[in-house]
Amino acid sequence: MEPVTFYPVGVVHSPHKALAGMPVQPPSAAEFTGEIEIFPEYAEGLLDIEGFSRLMVFYHLHKSTGPLLTATPFLDTVPHGVFASRIPRRPNALGFSVVRLLSREGNILRIGDVDILDGTPVLDVKPYVPEFDAYPNASSGWFSGKLSGLAEKRSDTRFSK
Repeated sequence: MEPVTFYPVGVVHSPHKALAGMPVQPPSAAEFTGEIEIFPEYAEGLLDIEGFSRLMVFYHLHKSTGPLLTATPFLDTVPHGVFASRIPRRPNALGFSVVRLLSREGNILRIGDVDILDGTPVLDVKPYVPEFDAYPNASSGWFSGKLSGLAEKRSDTRFSK
């Protein structure tokens, strides 16, 4: 199969300057705000985005040091497969977060629930539509019973080696 190439459409500006100590998922990042700077040549694509309260942000995990096929995630004490987890060391170093849209000022999106490293290249932004994207009765696999205390969970250096 042919390789796939992506080009950033923007960059994240966040208070998270280092991988260690970052929230591990958006629900544990409620107090953190930041910005997505959409590059000027893509700003027209933000038309009508203000009507959405949440956005799905897809980004390149630019500090990833190569894939691990199994690893112990932040929310567990036993290893799981990369495709059964949300570890950052993925074969394609692709991440995504569902963030709150606080406001738009030109090509700048002010966002909340930020669990993204400062300087992260943004590959795409899509509106979160609950009728399309929420499945409240879906099973959570090994995550079941592991989510208490999520708001206080922070990353460490286990995936930066």
